Amino acid sequence: MRYFKLAGSRVVKTGVAIFITAWICVLLDWPPVFAVITAIVTIEPTASDSIKKGIVRLPASAIGSAYAVLFISLFGNSPLTYTLAAVFTIATCFRLKLQAGLLVATLTSVAMVEVIHSNVLMSFFIRLGTTTIGLVVSTVVNLFMMPPDYTKDIAKKLETIAYRTGIATEKVFHDILDDQHQVIVVEQELTDQLDKMIQQAERLIRFQKEESKYHPLVGSERTQFEQDQNQLIQLRLIHYHLGNLVYTSLASTDWLPKERTAIMNAVIDMAQSLKHPDTFNRAKHHEQHVQLIDIFWDDTEAITTAKKQHPAYLPPELKVLYELLAISNLVERYYGGVK
Repeated sequence: MRYFKLAGSRVVKTGVAIFITAWICVLLDWPPVFAVITAIVTIEPTASDSIKKGIVRLPASAIGSAYAVLFISLFGNSPLTYTLAAVFTIATCFRLKLQAGLLVATLTSVAMVEVIHSNVLMSFFIRLGTTTIGLVVSTVVNLFMMPPDYTKDIAKKLETIAYRTGIATEKVFHDILDDQHQVIVVEQELTDQLDKMIQQAERLIRFQKEESKYHPLVGSERTQFEQDQNQLIQLRLIHYHLGNLVYTSLASTDWLPKERTAIMNAVIDMAQSLKHPDTFNRAKHHEQHVQLIDIFWDDTEAITTAKKQHPAYLPPELKVLYELLAISNLVERYYGGVK
């Protein structure tokens, strides 16, 4: 629902920008089509993006207009003029690293060929003026009208990612503890989905950071946003450690039944705390973390023996416990614990 609200606000802002742009051009007796095209493509997810890309699109449009005037003067209204104007505009924009303005510049260039019949120099300045109007109007509308707020979308996305991370954590370690290592391959799809969701959340956070330059968050909203950023970092790191297990071949593990039970209990509680934040118990989590460390060090003798027999061999128990301890530490950081 929130996505549709954001999409709807962008449609409204685009409509307002088009109307104001066309109205100004009509008052100046300038053809509004180029200005309107510019206004449409300049509405970005954030005001910051509109300003940054607008700064690039203005010189790019000037380049496109200049090439159109040049080739019309040389070849008139011909297929060769369209081709050369478009190709040279694209090549020059790439050369000058003006890719953000490439679309507007190319459209302006080829569209000018059709409408310029006389006084090419005046046409060049008019096209530059209309493009500038479209850029300025769309940027101002995006800056002051219905500024986007991504904080709620970020919080909702984080809840979903945390919940699915809990599911993935439980499944992966359950398969390892049951020595069903061939089943872990199935969990790759789940971790891949998580990766995509994390990337989406990171993109929303980038949008909100950019928007905050012009519409700063204050008070509790700012505190919540900073917390969301921290939690996303921890979820990204948990995903990394799960990936180490999912994409690494592991031999059968050899733990005592009591150790296996303690490990599984810790995993279940961590998974539950990610799926249901209200269930997180810091004291219990710390106690289980200490138990995992004890199991880790209890395996020292077996690890030392294995190392003597196979110097290049790292026992699977050590790999699993290392990743689990890392995840346990990250879960506590997720809830504002150790730094």
